[in-house]
Amino acid sequence: MSKLPNKWLVVVSVLFGTFTVILNNSMLNPILPKFIEIFDSNAVAVGWILTIFMVSMGMTMPLTGYFGDRFGKKKVYVTGLVIFIAGSVSGFFSETLAMVIISRAIQGMAGGLMLPIAMALIFNSFPKHERGLAVGVYGIAAMVAPAIGPTIGGFLIQYLEWPWLFAFNIPFGLTGLILSSKFLERTETHPEKKFDLIGFLVITSGIGSILFALGRGRTVENLFDPLNIALIVGGLIAVVLFVFYENRQDDPLLNLSVFKVPTYSVSIIVTSAASIGLFSGIFLLPLLIQNVYGMSAVMTGLLFLPAAAASGVFMSLGGRLLDKKGPKYVVPPGLTIMALATLGLSFLQLGTPYWLILALNTVRGMGMGMSNMPATTSGMNSIPEPLVAQGSAMNNIIRQISSSLGIVFFSIYYEVRRAQVSAAPGIDMQAATLQTLNEAFLVSAIVLLIALPFSFILKGVQDDKNTDQQEKEA
Repeated sequence: MSKLPNKWLVVVSVLFGTFTVILNNSMLNPILPKFIEIFDSNAVAVGWILTIFMVSMGMTMPLTGYFGDRFGKKKVYVTGLVIFIAGSVSGFFSETLAMVIISRAIQGMAGGLMLPIAMALIFNSFPKHERGLAVGVYGIAAMVAPAIGPTIGGFLIQYLEWPWLFAFNIPFGLTGLILSSKFLERTETHPEKKFDLIGFLVITSGIGSILFALGRGRTVENLFDPLNIALIVGGLIAVVLFVFYENRQDDPLLNLSVFKVPTYSVSIIVTSAASIGLFSGIFLLPLLIQNVYGMSAVMTGLLFLPAAAASGVFMSLGGRLLDKKGPKYVVPPGLTIMALATLGLSFLQLGTPYWLILALNTVRGMGMGMSNMPATTSGMNSIPEPLVAQGSAMNNIIRQISSSLGIVFFSIYYEVRRAQVSAAPGIDMQAATLQTLNEAFLVSAIVLLIALPFSFILKGVQDDKNTDQQEKEA
């Protein structure tokens, strides 16, 4: 490993840690019904295992820009990794549901520190024209982990006791900690930087309220519960107040001026649409395979493995092409491929063979690899270097909210629409489920196609060079 250039050792170091964080979360998704039996509890209480992670991570992310500038990005990332390992150890030794939930809150805080800072560390180590490939390699963690997590989680829970779902993280986390301590470079610190306490309280209460409401709003009754509506409205008001407040601060917690950069703002739109497309598949495809075609959870897991591999390969290829040609040659084709493959999933029949569904999902993975991380890299390249950590934090926050919003929408759509279709004469539940899922995939494809025109606005370092050259000639 010592033969690798130092900048690539940075990528390997942060990839280990962030892959572990994302993998752990996706491993627990299909295991929740098992926790209901283990702790003799109900779905609402057990749902906190996922909800608390999402909420604590979203509330921690706004701090990463300040912490990175104040104490140094390496120190923040390593601290986050230590906290995550501590949360995993706590989860392994938990004997009650309450302790599992507390452990997940600790892991969420760690993830909130690590994910935005990881991207900033990579950007600090690579020049702009090499970041596409670097982020593409790193992005394997973000794309592959959600796809393979359910398979690994299902395998572990089948052959081992549930605490090993937490123990599984520890060797990877310790490896990441050793690599990070050794290879991550120290970044400049600003001890004089002041903490924006009011901004922190306002934005974390807003994000926390919205994510909490989305986390518990997976049914129509829950979503339109008065408490949920109050949380969403209150959260949106807090976010609006935060924008007005921060724009008047000399040293804001999050510098919102980055949204004045067109490429950054457009990259947020594109990555949000791609995230909705990704998580719609993660939610809808297991329902399709198990509830419509009656196949096992193992077959469901196998469905995601080629897509994960394709996403990883095309993320690296897309990153390399981004560095050479620019985002217009990568992101629009990626969104188009993903949208068309998703559209293909909306035409499935009861007799559709498994291999065709697998092929369509694999093509979706190719499109995801070419669109998501290259769009993120383009957006981050377009903002001033000192704001990279803050820009990464905001990108992660918005992606988290859009992913949660997508899952809530498709959950409710599935519940409501399937009931409507099955009520029609002559339609059994299997056919009603298939029709509902076909419609849901159509909606997902439309979301991706809506984002497609925006992707042509993205500019890369190549465009900046051309502009500079034109100005010199003029």
